[in-house]
Amino acid sequence: MFAADPILLTPGPLTTSLRTKQAMLRDWGSWDGDFKQITRRVLDRLLGLAHAGEDFVCVPMQGSGTFAVEAMIGSLLPRGGKLLVPVNGAYCQRIADICRYMGRQVVTMDVAEDGQPDPAKVAAILAADPAITHVAVVQCETTSGILNPLPEIAAVTRAAGRRLLIDAISAFGALPLDLREIEADAVAISANKCIEGVPGAGFVICRREKLEQAAGNAHSLSLDLHAQWVYYARTGQWRYTPPTHVVAAFDQALMQHEEEGGTAARGARYAANCKVLVEGMRELGFRTLLADRIQAPIIVTFLCPRDPAFAFQRLYDLLKAKGFIIYPGKITVADTFRIGCIGQVGPEDMTRLVEAVKAALAEMGVRDCAPKLAA
Repeated sequence: MFAADPILLTPGPLTTSLRTKQAMLRDWGSWDGDFKQITRRVLDRLLGLAHAGEDFVCVPMQGSGTFAVEAMIGSLLPRGGKLLVPVNGAYCQRIADICRYMGRQVVTMDVAEDGQPDPAKVAAILAADPAITHVAVVQCETTSGILNPLPEIAAVTRAAGRRLLIDAISAFGALPLDLREIEADAVAISANKCIEGVPGAGFVICRREKLEQAAGNAHSLSLDLHAQWVYYARTGQWRYTPPTHVVAAFDQALMQHEEEGGTAARGARYAANCKVLVEGMRELGFRTLLADRIQAPIIVTFLCPRDPAFAFQRLYDLLKAKGFIIYPGKITVADTFRIGCIGQVGPEDMTRLVEAVKAALAEMGVRDCAPKLAA
């Protein structure tokens, strides 16, 4: 028997703990000293998780992870700057779209959706175009679930004398990111991913010197990281009304993250979830889009079966009735669906999911889970 709330096996929002949910039952005054303490504690914990020294600050930002990413780019990419974005999925492409919306120069390095960007090619593009000032990389591209080679791209960016911006939205708190080892100007984070909070707040860890230089650069009043930071430093407050319940829940989620053992332990649980999921689905005949060596333990993309009895929406509805919510596919090169490994779930939940998929396939009359042949 499953709980009244289904388990969310998505890349976020995701299943949260009861303790995190209960943190939202109290109302907070945004100017109250107790809420100020919560915000300060959250920012300090995030800096600690990134191993960020005194030359970094953490700036809160209302909204989804995309708000934080846009604030990062709009504030830290100079108006006369030029951004290189290796693109192997929708979230990399979104960064390029953000630049175009705000009228900043951007060049993309297109990569197959099931492939990693080649750091050597990044280096070659930087060498050929001295106008490029910054590189933006998505650590885990959840369009497919691929783990991008962040340390290697960071190394070639540094060697070329350019600046790095990191979208760690889907990875922070589960995959390693150490700012003592990776030279970056900023890292964008979201509350509702691997820290296991709820949607509504993002955060940007910024190199203090670069943020100071960003005064007046932002394209947006509300997404101006410099102005947000200056106001917070002066008052201890968010500039505009903060999502108080979301921040209180995130504070509790961060405490639980530490209690579990931090990033290494959280990542190990997700890796165990991923292993059970992939092995179980392969036993049913499914094939993953990605090779295991580039698969991040965040979300897994499966190729849809060629069996004419298979329909994703029917599978989705049957699994929802059994207590699980999965995700449709997002890549363009094949029919796929995705199953997340993150949230307040463990390997036993993934075992139950695989059994639910097996039962759903029987109800659908699907006998062959081998994928469709490429056209």
